Amino acid sequence: MVYRTARVRLRVTKAQARRCYGLLRSGGDVWAALLEVNAARFRARARPIANYQEWCREIAGVRVGELSVPAMRSVVRRYCEAFFETARRKKRGECARYPRRKRALFPIRWYSGTFALEGNRVRLSTARGTSPLWVRLGRPLPYPIESVRSVTLLVDAGRLCLDVSALVPIEDHGLDPSRIAGVDVGIIHPYALAAGDEALLVSGRQLRAEERLHLADTKARAAHLSPKQPKRGQRGSRRWRKLRARQRQAEARHRRRIRQAHHEAAASVIDWALAREIGTLVLGDLAGIATRSVGRHQNWRLHAWRRTHLTAALTDKAEVAGIAVVVIDERATSSTCPQCQRRVPPVRGRRFSCPHCGHLGHRDLVAARNIAGRAGGTTSSPVLVTHRRAGAPPVRRDRRRHLMDARRSCPAPGRPPPWESLAVAPDDSEDQPTQPHSAAKVARRSTSRFPRRRPSRPGTSPSQPACR
Repeated sequence: MVYRTARVRLRVTKAQARRCYGLLRSGGDVWAALLEVNAARFRARARPIANYQEWCREIAGVRVGELSVPAMRSVVRRYCEAFFETARRKKRGECARYPRRKRALFPIRWYSGTFALEGNRVRLSTARGTSPLWVRLGRPLPYPIESVRSVTLLVDAGRLCLDVSALVPIEDHGLDPSRIAGVDVGIIHPYALAAGDEALLVSGRQLRAEERLHLADTKARAAHLSPKQPKRGQRGSRRWRKLRARQRQAEARHRRRIRQAHHEAAASVIDWALAREIGTLVLGDLAGIATRSVGRHQNWRLHAWRRTHLTAALTDKAEVAGIAVVVIDERATSSTCPQCQRRVPPVRGRRFSCPHCGHLGHRDLVAARNIAGRAGGTTSSPVLVTHRRAGAPPVRRDRRRHLMDARRSCPAPGRPPPWESLAVAPDDSEDQPTQPHSAAKVARRSTSRFPRRRPSRPGTSPSQPACR
């Protein structure tokens, strides 16, 4: 059995939203009180309170807003966990700080027995003497109701959400642990797998397009709103709050798209492994990959690369499916030939070519084969390569591709070719031209800019223009 958490948006009325935000603000007040009490004890050279039982005795009989006692204790539990985790890191010699930052809205957690689930409705416990708080979920729960162990109320980019944690059983598919697949996690291709003579390649081109379009939109939005931005003395005004809310919504929307694409890509990897009864996935260790400087552009790519979430999404899904995950060092796996095991010069692009034995292959699949070989797996040149895509196409296209579409014979999706009409011609007007004036202008413009000779289409003469 393993614990898994799903985030569900809430559908609430204005009164319910007001009460939910009141609970979150009360949780922030409790967190701030814990910090102030320990700060005062530190200034008085007294021992700070870190034990959960001691804090529960301290807050006994205290009422903060509509928070119930279990909700207040959830904030105390989070504080104690952070306190002891900091102490453990300091003992290991790592850089860590004790909790000291106050938060206006603090997530509130209700454990099993302090909330009730009825279909798509959740009842959250509140203080004694207050009316019960019922909220509605935006979508059905992905887990059975009897397996839910806790719910957490929080705000994600201005939207009220509920994190639902459940105890999920580990599936038994009868997999063979000796069947090993190497997994290379990358930027252009999120996942590349190699097992035996088969391979899987998940393309992340749409993820990169989403990243680039989001960056371009952010710059354009900043340039458009720069004259309207409030001055430094006006921060906190209504205009400033609206501006910050829009920016947070755009960033949250982009993060949700990327995270959803990562989960879909990881699910495709697990399905591919289950279909081939693979019981062990070997991942390359990405720790410390961004510690050294490799140039301004590559440094930005590495820091913008969500490698931790990619690895965590695959590990979580593999654990539920009963697949073992092993992490090994991936150094020099992309620059070592899997056939002759000799180092090659740094590879540019996606094509791997060994100057010693002449082996050719995809760079990421070569890395996946080397990773599998280091863990004891056997691979060969893939005879069958399965291709998958991660993410959905962006809502709009990159502006840099418009000129490329004009040079190609295949138009952009949703845009008709220059010789097609957008209007439906009547049946009795077959001799009339079917192309509108705007399409004719596009055709003349593309012909004037690119005077290549186009092949004649059926029904037209090569010496006579097709659209005039």
